[in-house]
Amino acid sequence: MELNWKRNLASVWLGCFFTGLAMSQIMPFLPLYVEQLGIHEHGALSLWSGLVFSSTFLVAAIVAPLWGSLADRMGRRPMLLRAALGMAIAIALQGMATNVYQLVALRALMGLASGFIPNGMALVASQAPRERSGWALGTLSTAQVTGVIAGPLLGGFLADHIGLRWVFMLTSGMMFISFLVTLFLIREGRVVQVERKDHMSNREVFRSWQYPMLMLTLFITTLMIQVANGSIGPVLTLFIRYLIGGGQENVAFMSGIVASLPGIAALIAAPRLGRLGDKVGMARILVPALAVAALLFIAMSLVATPCQLAGLRFLLGFADGALLPAVQTLLVTFSSQRVTGRVLGYNQSFLYLGNMLGPMMGSTVSALWGFRWVFVATSVLVALNAIQLFINVRRLPREVRYGHKLPEDKMTSR
Repeated sequence: MELNWKRNLASVWLGCFFTGLAMSQIMPFLPLYVEQLGIHEHGALSLWSGLVFSSTFLVAAIVAPLWGSLADRMGRRPMLLRAALGMAIAIALQGMATNVYQLVALRALMGLASGFIPNGMALVASQAPRERSGWALGTLSTAQVTGVIAGPLLGGFLADHIGLRWVFMLTSGMMFISFLVTLFLIREGRVVQVERKDHMSNREVFRSWQYPMLMLTLFITTLMIQVANGSIGPVLTLFIRYLIGGGQENVAFMSGIVASLPGIAALIAAPRLGRLGDKVGMARILVPALAVAALLFIAMSLVATPCQLAGLRFLLGFADGALLPAVQTLLVTFSSQRVTGRVLGYNQSFLYLGNMLGPMMGSTVSALWGFRWVFVATSVLVALNAIQLFINVRRLPREVRYGHKLPEDKMTSR
């Protein structure tokens, strides 16, 4: 069994990498594709670009619990196959779109087909030994981060050399590789499939949690993590231009470096912090990481040079490397395997909502009060979330709080 779960971890890692790569290498160039489809007026271009971006996340947030529920009944592997093949088809069709209406509809279809990453997380979490689950999920989280770092660079190179439409086709091919990897390499084992007659309603799922306030706080933490990561995106390039005195030279290059630094640091930190969390308890990792992130956002609001911003963003990546894997590990720990897929589906919905709300918050705060207040507002939200999480963790029995004893229904489901 040891070899099997590690093989599955490696295979799911590859699939999550291609998923992160596929999502990120298209997104930076979607406004250009919208323009290529005939939308040229500035206001209309901004509106349609926003619709194209948000339609995927909105639909994905709505359907994520549904896919999680089906995974609990049918197993994770069928859901991985569905997501990989569905996204491959949706992305290929986007490359064939002839107008912006088709593109919005196909982006929504891509959101409907989503779910590879949360189901991959659920499969790995259900098979990894409990004492290695933090390391396993931390390692798996590096897959998407690596894809997100590499995606824009590869997408920009391909767009310049072969054209925007062919980027969609090659991206579709990557998702089809994920489908083949899942089909031939991933095997389930030890996943508890739930019969339809035993299937729990959403209300019963909520009632099954021994620590419901902690679970809800963890969902909110996922939302806050994505809001914090996304709030800076819309203003980062403009803030760097402001810091260098309004010049245009190398702004895009500098912005790309500064944007990628947290991902690089998270890539380094996630497996190590996951291993540390396995030893000392994930709660001891998550709360301090949130507190450090809040302090770093305050420091970013005071920077005077792009180099200072880059250094702080790099440090932020080390905190980021602990956040989502710690949340996912705690969610798996405090829920029965009968509903693991559903719980991670709920969590994915909060993640997608954060992806939508973060840029909206950043743009609004920047327009009202200026660039620096985006960092301040983000810091306040993260700090409040850290306090809320700390209070809920302190209410747990000590032996449960630090991972030395599982909740009763979790022990019986293992």
